[in-house]
Amino acid sequence: MARSKISDGGDQAAVLARLRNLLAALTVSPPSKRDDIRKEVRQLAEIMGGLRRLAKLRLSALTPSTSATDRILAYLKLFVGEVLDGKELAVVSGIQEYARRVRELRVQFGYKISTGTTSDDLRPDQYRLDAADPDAGAADKWKLMNEIRRRKGLSGMDRALELLKASVGKPVTGDEVKYVAKIRSAERRVRQLRTEFGWRIVTRHTGRPDLPNDAYVLETLQQLPEHDRSIPDGVYDKVLERDGLSCRYCGWSLAQRNPAGKRQFLEVHHIVFHHLGGGHEPENLVTLCNVDHDEVHRRKIAGKDLLAWLKEGKKGR
Repeated sequence: MARSKISDGGDQAAVLARLRNLLAALTVSPPSKRDDIRKEVRQLAEIMGGLRRLAKLRLSALTPSTSATDRILAYLKLFVGEVLDGKELAVVSGIQEYARRVRELRVQFGYKISTGTTSDDLRPDQYRLDAADPDAGAADKWKLMNEIRRRKGLSGMDRALELLKASVGKPVTGDEVKYVAKIRSAERRVRQLRTEFGWRIVTRHTGRPDLPNDAYVLETLQQLPEHDRSIPDGVYDKVLERDGLSCRYCGWSLAQRNPAGKRQFLEVHHIVFHHLGGGHEPENLVTLCNVDHDEVHRRKIAGKDLLAWLKEGKKGR
């Protein structure tokens, strides 16, 4: 009698019958001999494939499309605003790489899907469609991303920077950076752009608590001066906290941010310039808003003169 595979059938009853037969054929005791182990592995592989086939047949009411991406989207739209486990999407899609298809829906088609990497209230294997309709500008952004991705002679970091520059003032997700730059880790490359090259890129944890996780904003096309670029992240954050997340000269804080105003972010500055021997210790660092930071560099105020200038600002408040 010829062996019939589950994947050959298109009828639910036939698939169910084959699955029942395969399950019934499994012995209570696990196999130990070489040939028996191979036989059982093949049985289990057919069972797993049969379950995927069964899911597609039984969930055909989701969408007439056979695309795994379409099936995932249809399922998400049934439960807008509700948290779904990744294992549900694996069943619905019928493929193991369902997470990549979710990224396509987010990056390519502009659907707002929260994940464990973008929302603190979700586990890494959970997903939530926050709005049924995609972002209206997603198509234009996708076109831009692909144009940057195809540029010749650029490194992954260069492409990431080009995307951030093209979106200055607007959030860019980690998935978008990874796609455009053809890299696996957006966080490391973005950190290099910020700390080594002085690009003023902020995240939820570096001055923009209004941003979701895994989002980056290049706030200006103006780079930090070279000697302020190498402050370690831990020290940088410690100085911000010590200064109450406000400018030591004018007192401006992020809570006062006005989208139309010139003051938009806070930066940490060396009192004694690093290239003149000033260290990265918190005692040699001060928090300034971007306007006052630019003023300090324009007037080349440093050392004791800077400390005196800070006192003048405090008196004038």
